[in-house]
Amino acid sequence: MNTIADLKQRVADAIDDRQDEIIAIGETIMGRPELGFKEFETAALVAQTFAELELDHRTGLAITGVSARIETGRPGPTLALIGELDALTVPGHPREDPTTHAAHACGHNAQIAGLMGAAAALSDPRVQRELSGTIVLMAVPAEEYVEVEYRYGLQLAGELEFLGGKPELIARGEFDEVDLAMMIHTHAQPDANGMAAVTASNNGCVVKQIRYVGVASHAGAAPERGVNALYAAQLGMAGINALRETFRDEDAVRVHPIITHGGDLVNVIPADVRLETYVRGKTTDVIDAASATVDRALRAGAMALDAEVEIRSLPGYLPLVNNSAMAELFLANQRGVHGEDGIKRLGHRTGSTDMGDVSHIMPALHPSMAGATGTNHATDWDIVDSQMAYVEPAKALAWMAVDLLGNDARTARRIVDDFEPLMTRDEYLAYQRGVMREERWAHGG
Repeated sequence: MNTIADLKQRVADAIDDRQDEIIAIGETIMGRPELGFKEFETAALVAQTFAELELDHRTGLAITGVSARIETGRPGPTLALIGELDALTVPGHPREDPTTHAAHACGHNAQIAGLMGAAAALSDPRVQRELSGTIVLMAVPAEEYVEVEYRYGLQLAGELEFLGGKPELIARGEFDEVDLAMMIHTHAQPDANGMAAVTASNNGCVVKQIRYVGVASHAGAAPERGVNALYAAQLGMAGINALRETFRDEDAVRVHPIITHGGDLVNVIPADVRLETYVRGKTTDVIDAASATVDRALRAGAMALDAEVEIRSLPGYLPLVNNSAMAELFLANQRGVHGEDGIKRLGHRTGSTDMGDVSHIMPALHPSMAGATGTNHATDWDIVDSQMAYVEPAKALAWMAVDLLGNDARTARRIVDDFEPLMTRDEYLAYQRGVMREERWAHGG
């Protein structure tokens, strides 16, 4: 029988032997960015890789998701290793798609490369016979919550219930047999973030679509006959800005609306103006309270101009709570590679991820590793260290599988037994479905 250390060396060697292939996968996806629920080429590459590894796999999960299973043949927990398929819209990025303006300015291409590398190492029968339980390899669509109108159209057409990949897969039962899950994100600024890092938690969010409805009229000849929906929207946003000082620092509330449609013609009083925003916060209670406050400000904008406002609230993502026991395993592995100075334990972060939804119902870990430069979601984001961004995450995922499922999966069993979910699956679905609502407000109506 191999020791845990022997197994880790075996999977590391297997990944090193395939490093050129792993890097090529990451770079191929970087050059073919696709937006959420449209990741058909990326999904095909994942499916092709699974097929080459002779892994049983399924495609078309939540439109574009791909999943494969590695059965060890011995009973034990099921561990999901996850990567995300999608890019986001970053006009001006050097590697953007010129038609869609999609770009991998957040490192999801590195996630898939790392997942494929881990899959190759863990598919070795010599590794599998030393593990217990099951490994599910999940390439998940649509983590970036963008193109909200498009996704809402998919919902109306009955193709989706939720507008993010992991919530949709939870609703479809893809996580029902999973006991614990992890993934790895790419980060920049290694001086601040280390070579490998784990946050304590991340914000969750609710997503809103807002439409102000006014009355059109000639902007020069008869503006007094119109009701300016753009001014109503501006007052609604001003109300949100006035509320910012009422949010407590420790609640980490973030609200950042954009105008997606500001009118039709410059010489017509705008009668149809549309906004989108997230309302983020540290806990679901904080998000719910801030969401209600934001709605009040939006209604106030309509009241001031005697306009109407439609507010559609859509379920976003729950706050991420990283499992501390899994975090310690990850950091211990990375300490062995990068030393104590190379690892970081970070506090709360105000971005959002749908891995937060998973973390509410099972032990989950969403750490990050270096390899990039620039700012997330910006034109200067790029992978600058292929070994660190693509190859080392493959090892980190495989090592975690060995730690958790080796020695009769004793560590995974203990983590699962000790875990107290913040929500059951049914409670989670009820909460998210309860977020989804539409309100239309008109003065006196």
